[in-house]
Amino acid sequence: MSHTTSSRPLPQEERNPATADLPPDGLPEPATDATEATDATDATPDAGEATPDAVEATPDAGEATPDAVEATPDAGEATPDAGEATPDAGEATAHAGEATPEQHTAAREEPAPAPTPGWRDRHPVAARALAWTTTVLAGVLVLVTLLLPNDPARLTPAEFLRIPVEGIAGAALLLVLPRTVRRVAAVLAGLGLAVLAVLDVLDIGFVEVLGRGFNVVFDWVLLGDGASFLQDSIGPAGALGVEIAAVVLVLALLVLTALAVVRLSNLMARHRAAAAGTTLVLGTAWVLSAALGLQIAGAPLASRSTSDLVQARMDGVSATLKDERKFAKEAATDPYHSTPGSQLLTGLRGKDVIFTFIESYGRSAVQDPLMAPGVDKVLAKGTKRLRAAGYSARSGWLTSATYGGSSWLGHSTFMSGLWIDNQQRYRTVTAGDHLSLTKAFQRTGAWRTVGIMPGVTKGWPEAKFYGLDHVYDSRELGYKGPKFSWSTMPDQYSLSAFQRLEHGRPHDKPLMSEIILTSSHNPWAPLPKTLPWNKVGDGSVYRSIEKAGKKPVDVWQQTDRVRTEYGKSIQYSLNSLISYVEKYGNKNTVLVFLGDHQPVAKVSGDHASRDVPVALVAHDPDVLKRISGWHWTPSLNPGHQGPVWRMDTFRDRFLKAYGPHPDSTTPAAAAR
Repeated sequence: MSHTTSSRPLPQEERNPATADLPPDGLPEPATDATEATDATDATPDAGEATPDAVEATPDAGEATPDAVEATPDAGEATPDAGEATPDAGEATAHAGEATPEQHTAAREEPAPAPTPGWRDRHPVAARALAWTTTVLAGVLVLVTLLLPNDPARLTPAEFLRIPVEGIAGAALLLVLPRTVRRVAAVLAGLGLAVLAVLDVLDIGFVEVLGRGFNVVFDWVLLGDGASFLQDSIGPAGALGVEIAAVVLVLALLVLTALAVVRLSNLMARHRAAAAGTTLVLGTAWVLSAALGLQIAGAPLASRSTSDLVQARMDGVSATLKDERKFAKEAATDPYHSTPGSQLLTGLRGKDVIFTFIESYGRSAVQDPLMAPGVDKVLAKGTKRLRAAGYSARSGWLTSATYGGSSWLGHSTFMSGLWIDNQQRYRTVTAGDHLSLTKAFQRTGAWRTVGIMPGVTKGWPEAKFYGLDHVYDSRELGYKGPKFSWSTMPDQYSLSAFQRLEHGRPHDKPLMSEIILTSSHNPWAPLPKTLPWNKVGDGSVYRSIEKAGKKPVDVWQQTDRVRTEYGKSIQYSLNSLISYVEKYGNKNTVLVFLGDHQPVAKVSGDHASRDVPVALVAHDPDVLKRISGWHWTPSLNPGHQGPVWRMDTFRDRFLKAYGPHPDSTTPAAAAR
């Protein structure tokens, strides 16, 4: 077997490897020394075989510099012995002169096939444009993640025109790191920026819906509630599509941001001098902008938003953990903890007491120019209807611990007398033995305590904390009709079931009931209609009503349409409750009803208050006389002048009004 020597000149494409594979900013300059080019050709047995030394001379193919040719001054030096680069060095001739004429003839007659040019070789202009575009997009992505605000009010173009100090510091750090460490640092930085961007988006969503940012300690559970809401609003298929899209977007953001930082770090490494100069200029500009207080559209030109947000999240986690310990001590202290049942609620003995929460019934429903006319009309007519039936009403305002959602936080705040504004507090209080208002009724032994919970679809261990002898959840209310988006059943049906299962039955004790009405839960489409009570039945009658109702996706296309439908849902819930008292109430009925929180910002508006209406309705004048010191408005509508209390103050005020002070030993002592 014979081999040809390397004295044959190589084809043009073999002597000049394609440079289009490199980014446009890293193209090597052509060789200026013809001798070097000839030496490189002669010293390379096969253009397709890169020598080991040549590979070592270029540590990072992505970082090829314009001086790449100088990295190997003489290709002959990279390959001291051309014979060593040949697999069969023992059979190859040691010198070109030893080749026979027949071998030279064969070499000329059978030239080696040229390598097939790649896409970049065939389209160098397009390849260069693509490389530049990718680099620019990488820079934009990194800049957006650095400057993305976590407040929807600040989501303006001006926010993304600022100078991020974190980007300057990161560039300076990457410039001085060794290649391997630099790449690891770039990947970690990219992943970190992506995670912060996801948290910023969650903040924006939570501010829009709940009026507060996302808490990284205990708000993850609310994502599941959001998924359930989506399923009820747009159906299982639509919800699944949204969930899959969200997961794909998060994963794509993680990968793309990491790749973007790596690409930019490689670019800086290829042009260290230019990158260092640019970093210095930007750093100087940032310092001057910060010192002079320069702004762009009201936002500081010198940005440190990312570091501020990171610090805020760290502080938030620390504050959450401290609050958990502080609140545990607060919940363990209760002035009514040791009060005997015989001394509790003595002013309501013999009364059927009903506590009713109306979902999302807030100040906006009563005072917003668009929604208030219809709701106020229902309240005014309701006051007259109840008065005609022998009832009187008093109303005021309570400031809820939650906003836009998380109804259970409002319920527990009202019942416990503690400020429950997050999930950790809720878990703490419901797992303890703090006396809830409803449990106070149970402690007396003078009432049967029940709960009507159409929104509960599975086991509910909190019933023990609330002191409920029996809870009727959505599975026990006998409903055979359709769901109305999130709401499992119309409010009128829930009240009808309460009458059938408990209130309308004979008991040896009066009833204390906690009823949750859900028809005014968003998305407020479709909405049920008020029916004659004898037509409600098992709920099957609602099938045609639900089918003819509006679709959530249609309602939510316009803000005014959403707000209008929200107002209608509150009117329906109020009408159902007032009608129930008219038809099934008696001289011993005492009704306390209130909203749990304001609706979402899309309905209530930005920076809306957290106030919700609360009303007490009774047939017995003595019941209302006991709260005369509250100075509540003598109507179902508290009006603009009604007193405003924090929601967590209601429990103690109520227990004091209808029973002795916790420090007293007898009702007589309280009367004095």
